[in-house]
Amino acid sequence: MDVQVIIDNLPLYLQGLRTTIVLVFASLVVGLLLAIPIALLASSKSKWISALPKAYIYFFRGTPLLVQMFMIYHGMGQFEAVRESFLWVIFQQAWTCALVAFALNTAAYTGEILRGTIEQTPYGEVEAAKSCGMSNAQIYRRIILPSTFRRALPAYGNEVIFMLHGSSLAGLITIVDLFGAAKIVNARNFVPFESFIAAGIFYLAITFMIVWGFKKAEHHWHAYLRPRES
Repeated sequence: MDVQVIIDNLPLYLQGLRTTIVLVFASLVVGLLLAIPIALLASSKSKWISALPKAYIYFFRGTPLLVQMFMIYHGMGQFEAVRESFLWVIFQQAWTCALVAFALNTAAYTGEILRGTIEQTPYGEVEAAKSCGMSNAQIYRRIILPSTFRRALPAYGNEVIFMLHGSSLAGLITIVDLFGAAKIVNARNFVPFESFIAAGIFYLAITFMIVWGFKKAEHHWHAYLRPRES
């Protein structure tokens, strides 16, 4: 194993690491902002209201992320209406196309996670809030959503990790992320094992930090579930 190749190309890996972190973080933020209204609408008792968000969730969970990204990156440019609109500023750049694909994908998975936890909110908590004179908006803001976010933490932690690993697909559309950096190192030096094992170590390190962060968050936000010490 030629470790010197990894050392010589460390600046390229660090550049790819930065791109990966920024892209994943931005995708998760946008995806979460989209997922909250999607989950609220999908959990509605009205079939007319919940039909569209459920269809959105079904589509993005039922098709591969790679297909979605290629549809956005390679497919949107074939429409003249898109090329002549303000949207072309987004779809002509590989980075923003990846951001759109990742955000829409994680919004569907996160929306389904939140929908499930919203529907599993204990009925007694809602009834207690109603007895205190809270409106529906107050019940969602003070009771349902805080409880939902706490209970969704373990599942959402897995979604963040999946999004990190899925972000490696960005290297297929000319973005120099961690996977893209490994491809460049391999093309220059013909060392596939060294180039990709280095990227794998970086991914493993980020995953470890994500797991550690969510464990800390769960320990804090789930403290009320632990038995009190006598």
